[in-house]
Amino acid sequence: MYTETDINRLSWHCRRGMLELDVLLIPFLKERFRDLDLQDQTRFEKLIACEDQDIFSWFMRHKVPEDADLKRIVDLILDGVPD
Repeated sequence: MYTETDINRLSWHCRRGMLELDVLLIPFLKERFRDLDLQDQTRFEKLIACEDQDIFSWFMRHKVPEDADLKRIVDLILDGVPD
């Protein structure tokens, strides 16, 4: 289980300096992270450890993560984005 201290740490890691990433990662962390099961929370932490260019490519749907865990969390994040 993630504590508030853990979530605050994750919040700092979500600040990427790329607006396109910040507007997806930060709201997801604030609004949906606590409701995820532990496996998906762990996947989110794995995602934010990735390189910005990879995350950007996945979020812009230019590429699909080869790792099934990363694909799942990317899909969860993008499913929450209005069309």
